[in-house]
Amino acid sequence: MRTHSSRWLMALALGGALALSPLAASAYQDELFSLKNRWEHTVTELPANQRQGTLEALSNEATTLAEQNPGTADVLVWQGIILASYARERGGLGALGTAKQARDVLERAIEIDPQGSNGSAYVTLGALYDRAPGRPLGFGNSDTAERMFQRALEIRPDGIDVNYYYAAFLKEEGDTEGARRYAERAVEGTARDNRQLSDEALRREAQGFLQSL
Repeated sequence: MRTHSSRWLMALALGGALALSPLAASAYQDELFSLKNRWEHTVTELPANQRQGTLEALSNEATTLAEQNPGTADVLVWQGIILASYARERGGLGALGTAKQARDVLERAIEIDPQGSNGSAYVTLGALYDRAPGRPLGFGNSDTAERMFQRALEIRPDGIDVNYYYAAFLKEEGDTEGARRYAERAVEGTARDNRQLSDEALRREAQGFLQSL
């Protein structure tokens, strides 16, 4: 297994939940919608020096929402996404505990929803396993990362996010041709209606990445 860096990639998701009463579902979905929008604004529009504090606050809100809605897959996925983004912004070994929490939350989510909210939980897990330091300090594992990316590709093969992050993974693994192929797929991929801003930002990153190969 190759050496893992300690920086973090953002992760992405939205998806299904366990059946709840219409009133309860509406209540948590409104809060989740607000969290998602504020997360997307934070990672695509806020300057770097403002992101960490905002993501810390959002992660606390997401954790509270998950505690209020235990066993609800889409809430857990978004908790994991926001925690992963917060870990990325913190950086270094100090962020490892947050990254582990994000991993655990996402793995619980896919036990409930094997589709991982349309594959997005697997994208985030792939990025976490790819970028975390390996043992004994962390949990990074390139084989597990690849399995997560492959599962996401099975579910959503035209996703900008999974193709971009898998391309970056392949480049680090020394597979430049594979990286180029998946970067092209990311550039040509389909942005999700509910993730337009962040998907289009990733498309631009994929374009720059492709030019660098």
